[in-house]
Formats: sequence, C-alpha cells, structure tokens
Amino acid sequence: MKYQLDQDRELSAQIAEEIRSAIINGKLIVNERLPAESELCERFNVSRSTVREALKRLAAQNLTRTQRGATGGAFVNRLSYEDAYRQHITTSTLLISMNEVSFETACEARFALERSCIPLAAERRQPDHLAAMRAEIHRQAQPGLSDEVFCDSDVTFHRALVDAAGNPVISYQLAGAVEAMQPLMNMITFTERDRAKIILLHTQIADALEARDAFKTETTLGALAAYTLELARNVTARHVEKVAPPEKT
Repeated sequence: MKYQLDQDRELSAQIAEEIRSAIINGKLIVNERLPAESELCERFNVSRSTVREALKRLAAQNLTRTQRGATGGAFVNRLSYEDAYRQHITTSTLLISMNEVSFETACEARFALERSCIPLAAERRQPDHLAAMRAEIHRQAQPGLSDEVFCDSDVTFHRALVDAAGNPVISYQLAGAVEAMQPLMNMITFTERDRAKIILLHTQIADALEARDAFKTETTLGALAAYTLELARNVTARHVEKVAPPEKT
C-alpha cells in the first residue's frame, strides 16, 4: 500500500507518524521487524535518506531498535516505563514553560495529582519507599547543602512518595507533576522557604505514611501545598516592591 504524503510538511516526520501509529494500533507488534528501507522508500515514494531520518526519529523515541547482521534491521521495541518517564518529563516541562502556566495553576495541579496517590501509597508502601524518604530528609538537614542539591532531594522525596502507590501507570502519569512542575516551582520559591519547615513537613508525611494513615498524609501534604503557595506570593510581593517606582513627594 502506497501512502500519499503532504509535500508541505516534513516528509520524515510524516513517515515516523505513520509507523508510530501502526505500532500503537497493533499493526506492528513488539519485536516485529519493520519493512526494509527499500520497501519504505517505495511505499512512501521518498529517498533513502528521508526514510533513515524517519527511523532515527522512531529510535530517539525508543519505539524501535536497530540490529546488525544478516537478520538485522529495525525492530519494534518494547517501551519501558523508565524510558517513558524521561519523555513525559521533557514534554511536561516544555508545555508548562512555553505556555506560561501560572504558579498557582501548576501548584494546584501538582499537589492534586500527588494527593490522588496517597490512599494507595498508605496501603502499599514498602520499607524501601520509607527508607528513601528518610534518607532524603536526613540529606536535607545537612549543613552547607546547596540550594540545587536541596531541590533535587525534594524531588526525590516526592518521587518515593508517588512510587509507594505501587502502580507504574500512576508513577508514569505523575512523573510530569513531580519531576517537571516541582523543579520549576522550586526555582521560584527556594529563596524564601524555611528549610526547617520543609523538613518538618516531610518528616510528618513520612511518619503518617509509615503509620498507614492516609488522612494525615494527605492533610500534611495539603499543608505543604499551602506553604508553597505562600512562598510564591512572598516572592511576587518582593518583586513588585523592587520594580515599583518611588512615590513622588
């Protein structure tokens, strides 16, 4: 079957879209070999270089892998959640930054999504999740810790909280909230926050989760959300004070 491509759009992107759709729809299954380059050239009526560019696009998205040798070629890859995390985080970061999402909107979304996993996390949390959260609390309390490392630790703490739900689909969906929105929020609030208060709230969250108390975990997470919004408003107020013209006398 030959495809008619839109000559006003990038040809390699259209070819990659067609193959990606075939994978998603199950027409091409995991470990199945893609048609040879020559066949793809004929099917899409394009040059070999255009086909190769399309295959590079698919490989960059971890949808295909290349094997060498007589039985080699491009094969449909099994996409892992770990691979998907990185793509989801990148896409979420770009969407938020390019569309100028307000801090309040990002904060509301991030904590609403995170709270949704609390009932499962309280039920299913394992010693490893609690140990990871305690380790980050300990790291955050170290004297001389840079703001960058503290922010990284903050993200790792919440990643462990989300992963405690024991559901890889939830972890994937919340990757954008925790590892895309949270770092952007930290960039705005880090100059105002009281580390000791953050550490206390993190400790209370870990304690409640260890006790399998979903209500207290969610309530404390809500207190953290309120504090985060307060910090952002303080930052905004200070910025307004700095840029406001002096009053005329």
